[in-house]
Amino acid sequence: MDQSLSSERGHVSVLSCFPPSVGKDVVVAVVKPLRAGLGNPDTCSRLYTDRQVKWTMEVLCYGLTLPLDGDTVKMCVDVYTDWLMALVSPRDSIPLPIRREPDLYIQQILRHLISLFAPRSDQVSLVYLSLCQQVLCAVQTLARDSAVMSRDTWQTLLRFLLRINHTMLAPPNTTGVVSEQLSHLSMVVLFEMWLLSCSRCFPSHSLWLTGRQMLSSWRHQPVVVEQWCRVNTALTSRLLLLTFGPSFPCFEVPDEDAALIPAEMDDQRVSHTWFRFLHLLSNPVDLSRHVIVGTTPSSQEEALRGDNLLPKIFFRAMRGVSTLVDAFLGVTVVNKEPTQRLLSNTGLPQSIHFRDRLPSLGVALTRSPFKDRLPSYGLSRPRSGSAPPTPVNILSMLSAPPSITSPPPHSRRLKPANVSKATSKPLTTSSSPHHWKTSSQPPASTTHLCSSPRPSPSPLRCNMDSLLHLFGCWLFDAAQINHNRWAAGRGEACGTLCRIFTCKKTAEDILPIYLSRFYLVLLQGLQVSEEACPPVLASILLNSTCLFCCDLKGVNLLLPAFISAVENVLLDRDLLRFKNFVTPVDLRRASIFILLSLLPLPLHFPSVQSEVLLDGQFSGDDVTAGTYQSLMPRLISVLIGALHTETDASNTQIILAAMLNLVQDLALLEAAGQPKQETPKCSTYFHFQETKSQHSGAGRPRWTTGTSGPRRTRGTNTILSHSAGILWVQFVHLLTQCLTAQWRNDSAVCLSALEVLGGLAKVEVNVEQSERRRALSSVCCYIEFQCSRPPPLHSRDLHSIIVAAFTCLNTWVTRHPAMLDQQECLLEVLEIVELGISGTKSKREEEVRCKEEKELNPVSLRVKEAAEVTLNCVMQVLGAVPSLGGLLDEDALIRCYSLSDSSLRKKFRYFVLDSSVIMAMLEQPQGPEDASCPSLAMLIRGPSGRHSWTLQLHLQPREGRTHTQHFLIPGCRAAAQEDAGIQCSIKNPQFPENIERVPSVKADRSIPALHETVTEEMQPQLERLQTTFQRQQQVEAQPLLSGRSVVMATCRPPPPVTGFQTARLFLSHLGLLTPETLKDPGTSGVLAQLVSLDSSLHGFSEDLKRLDQLPSRNCDSAFIFYIRAGQRMAAEILSNVESSSSVLSHFLDFLSSLGRPMEVRQHQMGKVITDSLEFPTVIGDSGGGVFNGEKFILMYADALTEITFIVPSSSSHKANLQKSPGEVEPPTESPSNPYSGSELRPDSAAQPTVELNVLIVWVESFEDIERFPLSDLLSETSTHTHCSVSNFQLIFIHPLKTGLYRICFHGNTTSKFGSVVPLVNGSVVSKRSLGFLVREMVINCCHRRRLDSDSAHLPHIIRKHMISDIIHRYLSCRSEPSFYSALFQDP
Repeated sequence: MDQSLSSERGHVSVLSCFPPSVGKDVVVAVVKPLRAGLGNPDTCSRLYTDRQVKWTMEVLCYGLTLPLDGDTVKMCVDVYTDWLMALVSPRDSIPLPIRREPDLYIQQILRHLISLFAPRSDQVSLVYLSLCQQVLCAVQTLARDSAVMSRDTWQTLLRFLLRINHTMLAPPNTTGVVSEQLSHLSMVVLFEMWLLSCSRCFPSHSLWLTGRQMLSSWRHQPVVVEQWCRVNTALTSRLLLLTFGPSFPCFEVPDEDAALIPAEMDDQRVSHTWFRFLHLLSNPVDLSRHVIVGTTPSSQEEALRGDNLLPKIFFRAMRGVSTLVDAFLGVTVVNKEPTQRLLSNTGLPQSIHFRDRLPSLGVALTRSPFKDRLPSYGLSRPRSGSAPPTPVNILSMLSAPPSITSPPPHSRRLKPANVSKATSKPLTTSSSPHHWKTSSQPPASTTHLCSSPRPSPSPLRCNMDSLLHLFGCWLFDAAQINHNRWAAGRGEACGTLCRIFTCKKTAEDILPIYLSRFYLVLLQGLQVSEEACPPVLASILLNSTCLFCCDLKGVNLLLPAFISAVENVLLDRDLLRFKNFVTPVDLRRASIFILLSLLPLPLHFPSVQSEVLLDGQFSGDDVTAGTYQSLMPRLISVLIGALHTETDASNTQIILAAMLNLVQDLALLEAAGQPKQETPKCSTYFHFQETKSQHSGAGRPRWTTGTSGPRRTRGTNTILSHSAGILWVQFVHLLTQCLTAQWRNDSAVCLSALEVLGGLAKVEVNVEQSERRRALSSVCCYIEFQCSRPPPLHSRDLHSIIVAAFTCLNTWVTRHPAMLDQQECLLEVLEIVELGISGTKSKREEEVRCKEEKELNPVSLRVKEAAEVTLNCVMQVLGAVPSLGGLLDEDALIRCYSLSDSSLRKKFRYFVLDSSVIMAMLEQPQGPEDASCPSLAMLIRGPSGRHSWTLQLHLQPREGRTHTQHFLIPGCRAAAQEDAGIQCSIKNPQFPENIERVPSVKADRSIPALHETVTEEMQPQLERLQTTFQRQQQVEAQPLLSGRSVVMATCRPPPPVTGFQTARLFLSHLGLLTPETLKDPGTSGVLAQLVSLDSSLHGFSEDLKRLDQLPSRNCDSAFIFYIRAGQRMAAEILSNVESSSSVLSHFLDFLSSLGRPMEVRQHQMGKVITDSLEFPTVIGDSGGGVFNGEKFILMYADALTEITFIVPSSSSHKANLQKSPGEVEPPTESPSNPYSGSELRPDSAAQPTVELNVLIVWVESFEDIERFPLSDLLSETSTHTHCSVSNFQLIFIHPLKTGLYRICFHGNTTSKFGSVVPLVNGSVVSKRSLGFLVREMVINCCHRRRLDSDSAHLPHIIRKHMISDIIHRYLSCRSEPSFYSALFQDP
């Protein structure tokens, strides 16, 4: 320490040599007239010589040491504080010598004022506090306002402040409010004046060393570390602006903290000051080292006290370092509003404004264009102020006795009381898997942690090596402290290190020495043995969510250790060891994200060996030797166990996404012929059991694998096989069970579960058909349960879930049509369809009624429409996709029959059935070979699409028709010989000859004779009848009367008919030509069952083509971009896909996995014709830009969905991203241009579908995600001047060096249904399943938007509205006779 400062004990007055009464009398006699003249501006000082002033100052110096029982000390302070203003505003009340040489005398005054701060018995009084505050304020004014203060005066002023602070802070502790406030104020003034001196008169090197030595001796005081952190954050905020520029995320601090840094301080001095202030406290880790901390008597005494504050102060220091690290990473945005709330035992006054921040459980919001759209399940370190947060009271319980149920506090920051706690469902009690030692654990705190969405670091951040050069020494030292007394600070350091390494840039390499030390820290902190520290474990997990996604060299060696860590978190239902210092939901969420990144590794690196790297130190279950493939059963066990123990909706959705990803990846791996792990002969079904611990009454999950085979004794038994089929069955069982039980009241989880079930239906695995039928039955039961809820519980959200359930049901029905071959399964599906359409199921009614007689009372119109889609799937789509019938129209039919006459289009007859189906009938001309086979070509346009049929009437079955058909119509025979044979006259009696001999009975007389019943009115009629009989008898008797025989001609069949009214025949065979079907019901707006349309009206053909352009299934679109490292300009991004040399080969493989190439040819009337081609043939040397929508596109289509993938390029920069899919994409059935009812009539009931575009962005550098030029790309590729960013969902794909792919999803976070699956933000997927998962993500994103929107209609509803418009516009008003006669006439 500087000798001059150490020997400067304050000036000793000569009056101290006299008795106290003498000195006091002299002081009173001298100071009263001096004090009296201070307030009078007309008073001039009578001290004219230096000797007089020096003698007076001797008296005043002695007066400062007097007791505070009178006004003497205060008057001395008043005089000295007035004289200090000689360098600010000289006035006559100040003695002339002081005004002549102010620097000399002010230096002496400052030395005298040290006496005021000397320890005294009445030091705790408010008067003392007031006097000291007056002196400090005067010193502040002197330094701030004086422009002529010399360098020596500056040095003396800083020494004065160091001295008085040493007097107050060097003792072991400060007790009382007065001492605490004074200590705080003196530290504030010291740092403020020091910073001001750095701006105006930079302190000497020796003074910096002195300050560093003295502050090191004060580190046991909370206020010292608190103010040190506060100044460091203010300086860092200024330094970042100078170093990185205005584009770097601003590290904002409260105004009172920012004011500490003088505005006039130049850039060079800011950097020098920042570095020196950073090391002003020496190494903060020394707080945990008694040998170093105890070098001074005060700190030795502090170290010996059992209830010392050193662990808390150490934690506060490490949290200050963590704040600076976050600032350099560009992840912190701080609220400017200061708070007055202070935690207990901090030694800080309540009247001072301080920043009140949350614990460092991650990182805070970054300034990103997507920060408002980030998913709500990330982790962060929220900041609500920028000055260093006050030490939290998680260590205030150190003196409490240890408890087995009170785990040590988490090393992160605790949530202040003014921040609402994260809500989560109550968890049931369960036993912990391990018994943690409590002898060295601090008791629990009752404060919970909170986390917010974790953002990405700034792309402009510095290299991680630079940060580690600055803070690595402190962080690594703190992270390797083994005593649990320092668990809070150690956990803070571990979490900070994790954030540093996870923020590594894509192309950045970290020094191996840092990586090795970091991995050593993690291996020590991730221990799950009895000696492990839960706060450190929780801190590592909370800050390592993307550790395995950063391409860190050698990070995979940590796989076994992390598996053990997430096992102990996710398989513990209650987390009693953690819940007292961390929110269980946040800890579980972080563990789930880590598990999500671990799942692909064993399948991707099956033969990599996992070995014990430390000499037996972690040779237990923490680090398991063997191949990575052997770890797969443990991961599957953790995944299933986590789903059982999870109660938070967001966490459950992430687990569901992981399940689908895993099954699909494993199924594709097995399909590719990769060798899989040998399956022992034992049961492979997983059973979830609740076991009782011997040491606790609570239960925890345990997994078993049947009654035979090896077992694990750690509570998570090895799953002996990970076959895709077995996992598929197990996951489907689990999902369907939970869906109809504990999840059925949670709409967000149910929606994700239904999406995952739909995805599992698309996974190709070999399982028994009964398993699929069980899944189908569970979905039907779920729909029935939701529909049967009481009316007060019905809401739009509930109906949206029912619609989603019907969508899932459609997927299962169309993907596995063989299930409906079973009558029970078919009946169950049809009953659910009936329930959705009518609101009831027939078999539950007492009497059987026909469907047309049922009263329709559906749950809602949306549910009814969804059920109609399911019915259409069963009746029309099932087994008929893809179908060529949907590609034919009138023109195509004419071309198919080689009919070149364009007028034949007029020969189509158009009928409407049930006001919902338009039938176009073409009566085909018959050739000689088909003369006996009436033929009819039909186009049926209905809500479900357009279908073509060709019908022929045959008199025999198909078999043998060609050999026997000609015998049914005899040919011309030879002429018959008229005189051949013997002519016999035969009389044909009308009654038997012996009828007269039969005796009559009463029954014969039951019918009276005709003459007996004839009345007078009937008599004329009877006479006419008799006359007619007589005339006929005469006619029949004429040949005999003429006397010659009549020649009877031979009967021959008529020639075959060559013209048929086939339309009439078809309608007649269907029973539609009856008076009932043609009769007008007489109700306004209700048509007959069968009516005809007038196709001769203008616009009829155009409206039919417009109807054909409406999709019959959901048609979505996605746009794909490729961004090379560092690209920001839209033109550069669009030009990447022009050449294959500008993109990675993996990108082209990804494109080929999305769909098949289709050629787009624009025909007349906007009709789109498609041809399927081979991908290698189409791609050529292009980088994907050939699929820009001008000539080729990529298309994926199934029975329910149609997705068009477009890769915009620089040559198609005018392509409109906002146009609907139908304008650029060619569906297999019809173009997909959403219909607006205004196209036909203004009052049309049809509404346009919701516009939603999904952007798939391939980024070589993960940092480019935050700089994605969305607006520029939209303006470059869109002709629309208005485009809302909220209509876009962005899926970023980043290839890792391991061959895996990291997913970053930016979607609409305002959705009430939570996360979209299966690609949640932070997913890591393999190349095998990337294409499948991206397609599923696009489908689910678009489906979610349609569920959320009020303007989105199902495709068949839009078509139904347009069909209704066509009917009303072109209805042919004919009477029944006219209708019949038209059927017999040619069109």
